[in-house]
Amino acid sequence: MKDFYLEIKHIDKQTGARYGILHTPHGNVEVPIFMPVGTLATVKTLSPEELHECGAGIILANTYHLSIRPGEDIVQEAGGLHKFMNWDGPILTDSGGFQVFSLAEKRKITEKGVEFKSHLNGDKLFFSPERVMEIEEKLGPDIIMPLDECVHYPADYKYMKDSVERTIRWAKRCKDAHTRVDQALFGIVQGGEFADLRKYCAEELSKLDFPGYSIGGTSIGEPKDVMFKMIRDTTPYLPFDKPRYLMGVGSVDAILEGISQGVDMFDCVLPTRIARHGALMTSLGRVNIRDKKYERDFTPLDPNCDCYCCKHYTKAYLRHLYKCDETFGKRLLSIHNIRFLIHMMEEARVAIQEDRFGDFKEDFLKKFNNEKGF
Repeated sequence: MKDFYLEIKHIDKQTGARYGILHTPHGNVEVPIFMPVGTLATVKTLSPEELHECGAGIILANTYHLSIRPGEDIVQEAGGLHKFMNWDGPILTDSGGFQVFSLAEKRKITEKGVEFKSHLNGDKLFFSPERVMEIEEKLGPDIIMPLDECVHYPADYKYMKDSVERTIRWAKRCKDAHTRVDQALFGIVQGGEFADLRKYCAEELSKLDFPGYSIGGTSIGEPKDVMFKMIRDTTPYLPFDKPRYLMGVGSVDAILEGISQGVDMFDCVLPTRIARHGALMTSLGRVNIRDKKYERDFTPLDPNCDCYCCKHYTKAYLRHLYKCDETFGKRLLSIHNIRFLIHMMEEARVAIQEDRFGDFKEDFLKKFNNEKGF
């Protein structure tokens, strides 16, 4: 599709990290980029205007959840996701495969697709590659994902090999069924912790010439060193000139590692989820705002942050809101965490262009100083 492509502008000499411009039908964004997640066509508690103020470029929505509520036909009738949720920038939808396969006992996988029960009321549902394409075409985002199988960690080699073969066949079926020329359908590389399967899956999907590629099956319970190896086992076999998307990763250390391995796009619910539980990422490390030591702390949450929360409110006030379970507090903390990751990406892009991303990564992690990465 002519309106969607990655323009690589610079390669960091220290690490090979990439800086570029991702062109989409709803505007251009700089990469590497962190994309806030709005599962149900909303990033929890935040307005589109607040997301713009945070510097968000692309946001996510989820095919599985939106197909259940409100239903893809209603979204289509509204004019598509952009009009439905009043977001004028690019939107990416996950296929819902991760959510379906996380249902475990409630699902049955066949070559045709996956049968499963709704997490809401137990209704029997069925996703096939063709059905997922139908839903995503009606939702109308700029970037869509095919149906794939996300296998739990750890997995048996034989099962993973069979799953990878199925994921490749499903990807081809998705491509054959996809008709909208204003949407970019990515391929998703699976293979678990097995380097040969990652290589095989990446090479086979590359033959199908998707406009972009996702690295799936990470951040599902595996140790960080295993996740980092999964990335290293995948990126060398992806087309150089196509965007690379690491799915479901939002911790500081994993994002920075992904960038150093040539990944362009990241998403996760982590910043808003942990914010609602009082955990904040700051330039000086993690802050648990519920701690009593902040009761009389009348300084900003992060002296180096330019977000609305840090410019206007103190730790003492934020702790008060959190302890009282006020929605406004959850909004402010979510704004901060999203802005923190987006600002980190802004700094990372500058570092790449100045050929010092390796130094930037080391310095940032030293200051952040948290083993969890969030």
